[in-house]
Amino acid sequence: MSESQTRNVRQRIPVAILGSGNIGTDLMYKICRNKAFDLRLLAGIDPESEGLARARELGCRTSTDGVEAIFEEEGVQIVFEATSARAHIANAPRYKEAGIFAIDLTPAKVGPSVVPCVNGDSRFDAHNVNLISCAAQATIPIVHGVNRVANVKYAEIVATVSSRSIGPGTRQNIEEFTLTTQKALAEVGGAGRGKALVVVNPADPPLMMRNTVYTMVDGDVDEQAVTNSVLEMVKAVQKYVPGYRLTVEPFRRGDHFMIGVEVEGAGDFLPAYAGNLDIINAAAVAVAERFAATLN
Repeated sequence: MSESQTRNVRQRIPVAILGSGNIGTDLMYKICRNKAFDLRLLAGIDPESEGLARARELGCRTSTDGVEAIFEEEGVQIVFEATSARAHIANAPRYKEAGIFAIDLTPAKVGPSVVPCVNGDSRFDAHNVNLISCAAQATIPIVHGVNRVANVKYAEIVATVSSRSIGPGTRQNIEEFTLTTQKALAEVGGAGRGKALVVVNPADPPLMMRNTVYTMVDGDVDEQAVTNSVLEMVKAVQKYVPGYRLTVEPFRRGDHFMIGVEVEGAGDFLPAYAGNLDIINAAAVAVAERFAATLN
């Protein structure tokens, strides 16, 4: 159990979730069982939302007033935004004015990009952090792992997710999702430049989230050092995403390494194939825990 989770119940941090789609609903289950947080509200805009119905079944307060409900809920210190890039761009200044720390699960990129096991300890002064995308959370640790022992001049990732695991908000954000992930491969992963592709696969039964990472490197490289560094990063991700694992260990072809990763979800909302939900939400919780520790 983390330091923040050892707080007694009276010290739990009041938080709210905005967005009752797939991501927000899965996140709700993770927050509800975390002893560091007191989930005060799940807010959405669709009265027929399955997420809101599930929240009510759990005894959580809900609202269909969207972001306005967040500001009406007294004492909220952290908001998790799981709506759309456009919505977060509009909401972010209001969170800042209200003194609410915003964890952005959209590709809006208002605040600095964060991957917990890469740069998760150094971004809280912004009071708004961006989790980029599920693909970024799955692949940037691998790019970073290669780059810290070899100079990665180019990184390319292909993320494949089940069509059933993404809702309308994510579909509307595919362009932003791709661009924000691409930029973060360089900004956070350390690559000279990056490229990101996402494949939304309609297969039935649904496929588990899988990611392929290509890293082009300069000069002589110690291949065993690359493998060891990547394996260390996998262990770092597994501390908050147990279903994260290599499917293809680093192997070299000419001037690049290829690595395969899959993410099995915890099944909190959708089944285990929806590892894309699991990894971005587990990252959100990890960031929130670290921010909560700074409030002590």
